[in-house]
Amino acid sequence: MTSDMVEIHLFAAARAAVGQSMLTVEAGTLAEILDRIETGAPAFARVRSQCSYLIDGTASHDDPARVDIAGGMRLDVLPPFAGG
Repeated sequence: MTSDMVEIHLFAAARAAVGQSMLTVEAGTLAEILDRIETGAPAFARVRSQCSYLIDGTASHDDPARVDIAGGMRLDVLPPFAGG
């Protein structure tokens, strides 16, 4: 992975919507990265708003347009899980 890329790990319904469990995209804000995922996998739009996001293991609760994710970081996309 090059230094300007973010490694994204998708779980459960997010993985199903995208069709793969891991991908890499160019760094940017969380909103920009989510837009890139959705552009490549339009079905992601159905689960995107329900997901939680971990950036290098830390939950992000801020406005996605204000959360910068630098190259080399990891983003976990976690939809709600049944059974708690």
